[in-house]
Amino acid sequence: MADLDSKAIEELLSAVGAHLAEEGDSAGIVVVGGSSMALRGWVERTTQDVDVIAGAIREGGQWILLSPDPLPEALVAASGRVARDYGLPQDWLNTTIGAQWKQGLPGGFTEELEWRRYGTLDVGFVGRRSIIALKLFAAVDRGPTSVHLQDLLALAPSDSELYSAAGWVETQDAAESFPRLVRDVVEYVRASRRLPRER
Repeated sequence: MADLDSKAIEELLSAVGAHLAEEGDSAGIVVVGGSSMALRGWVERTTQDVDVIAGAIREGGQWILLSPDPLPEALVAASGRVARDYGLPQDWLNTTIGAQWKQGLPGGFTEELEWRRYGTLDVGFVGRRSIIALKLFAAVDRGPTSVHLQDLLALAPSDSELYSAAGWVETQDAAESFPRLVRDVVEYVRASRRLPRER
């Protein structure tokens, strides 16, 4: 898979929006993960795909979020054409993280979104509090060697942001040991923030 930086991601989204416009179609999606973090300027890193956590429609001046599965046929076709044109895997735009939709999203998720328009494709990029909560959950779930923990460290969340995120994360798993695992990751991030930086 290709390593996509923020410029490449915007080029791909613009291409999708252009294809939609050519066909007289439109779509709205909400993006999380590395692509959202990069495009909102919080971290400088590449990603291999664009993670769609929700669909979206605009009604009465407000965005209404929908389950991402299935993506609209027009959007699937447009992203497939972009995959072909740029030599990318067909699933470069995917809803793998869409399962989180069923479990629930962090509080304030919708209000924090930053919307950008690419042709006739509207994209909401997740907010800082929400991405910290999602990354904390993923770091607990995937372990200390995961990219999610590295992303969390790069975000350098404050204690307030961490504890707020932990409150939501602890509701996502009923296992008796889960809250302790969440607290362990929170304390690891706090300790890492206090360590002297390498020169």
